Amino acid sequence: MRALLSVWDKDGIVAFARGLHDLGWDLVSTGQTATAIAAAGIPVRQVADVTGAPEMLGGRVKSLHPAIHGGILARRDHAADREDLHARGITAIDLVACNLYPFVAAISAADLPPAPLGEAMRDDVASAADQIDIGGPAMIRAAAKNFADVVVLVEPTAYGPTLEALREGGIPLPARARLAQAAFAHVARYDATITAYLAAVSGDPFPPAMALPLERVRTLSYGENPHQEAALYRLADPRLTGPGLADLVQHSGDAPSYNNLLDLDCARAIVADFPGPAVAIVKHNNPCGVGTGATIEEAYRRAFAGDPLSAFGGVVAANRIVDGAMARAMGGTLFWVMVAPGYADEALRAFARRQTRVFSVPAADGDARLPALAWHVRPVAGGFLAQTRDSVTADSVTFTTAAGRDPTPAELEDLRIAWRVVKHARSNASVFVRDGAVRAVGAGQGSRLDSVLSASRIAARTAGGDHGGSDPARDGRPLAGTVMATDGFFADPDAVEAAALAGATAIAHPGGGRKDGAAAEMAGRHGVALVTTGIRHFRH
Repeated sequence: MRALLSVWDKDGIVAFARGLHDLGWDLVSTGQTATAIAAAGIPVRQVADVTGAPEMLGGRVKSLHPAIHGGILARRDHAADREDLHARGITAIDLVACNLYPFVAAISAADLPPAPLGEAMRDDVASAADQIDIGGPAMIRAAAKNFADVVVLVEPTAYGPTLEALREGGIPLPARARLAQAAFAHVARYDATITAYLAAVSGDPFPPAMALPLERVRTLSYGENPHQEAALYRLADPRLTGPGLADLVQHSGDAPSYNNLLDLDCARAIVADFPGPAVAIVKHNNPCGVGTGATIEEAYRRAFAGDPLSAFGGVVAANRIVDGAMARAMGGTLFWVMVAPGYADEALRAFARRQTRVFSVPAADGDARLPALAWHVRPVAGGFLAQTRDSVTADSVTFTTAAGRDPTPAELEDLRIAWRVVKHARSNASVFVRDGAVRAVGAGQGSRLDSVLSASRIAARTAGGDHGGSDPARDGRPLAGTVMATDGFFADPDAVEAAALAGATAIAHPGGGRKDGAAAEMAGRHGVALVTTGIRHFRH
């Protein structure tokens, strides 16, 4: 029996080679892999000794030879294949262990601009291209194609189980098929990353064809409902995409569900938009409370006061390390999930006594390095919709007065908070803010008027109930002294009037509608500062 070992990731390869040698296998290897095996005192043949052809082109060509690929591809139950091997003096190869050059590491080390790279980046492109493996994928694909006769391994974690199976008599066909599937997936992810890189080089944000490099991170207990199955997949490599849900570190609580992760993603995205301490509480993928403050505890208290009733059973995200004060403030209310960059020991001890699933995830350090890996992708019947992400920030938006007076500095500050939050709420969305905290959210309504009225009812219930709301209605108006941001223009001025009657003193909307003039007139009639942003934030 002969094995071909040619790996970039040499973790475990020497122990694997020793195990194969002890079982009587003949070992063939390349380059540094052969050097590592020989240094351990294990007999190994160089590929050049098998092919009779030395490496060339600086190592670019060494395994691309009939003595290698004929040995891998020969079908053992085909007499003609056996005769071909015999006529050419080729020995069959029964196992291939191979993984590929680190293309991701090469391109993540480069300073890639989001625009076409052009001639100025020629050296960086050439450096990345040098890491495109040719011989490795060819060997992996050949072995996977012939999986009925050849065992193919691409992950060091497979070495131990493979040795154990060989000691027990062999590897059954279903196991060989699973290894072949993993091999094709390994090459497919590699090729997909190269494809995304070349799309960046070409400057085409949506090339005619694209594959996304995905690998499963974990299976989930079920999907949105118990009769649905679910799993979490990682996109590419964190060095290219930045940290995400695949990098969650769990500190306590049960394993997360599909819905937990959806809400966690939404909550984390909200607080990531804030430069100062911020806390978001999300329920059913919509914010029900968002607060800012001088401390993370203060931000939490403001977020919770916005809608304490809806906060029950929600997901909480913080953009600062959670201290003991915040953890104590969260006591007495059931939260299913908590996510933050980190936790003080006192906070972790407090959460360990509760049902909350507690996670940390590294802070994002920017968008994905390759544009195709930054897409927002959504499945539809028979395909996928892809778009660039809504990366416009509130700090980059200019509020232009469209009617009446200019907003006061305090109103402007709250309007920016409302504008940060409204892009994370389902359309039609209306977000009301006062004193650095969200006071009510209307989301997912069929009309903008219903969105405003829904928020007004939430504010009235919170102010009048016994759920811990800290800001009672003023003058009978549930949203007195708030400002409002809405994600789309006003199709009719009725929503402006409803917001003003509920107590809003300033309103931000994108503008651009046929009835902008009527909306401005209505705002002026009620003394409301109406501003436009020129940016729409629909979230369907």
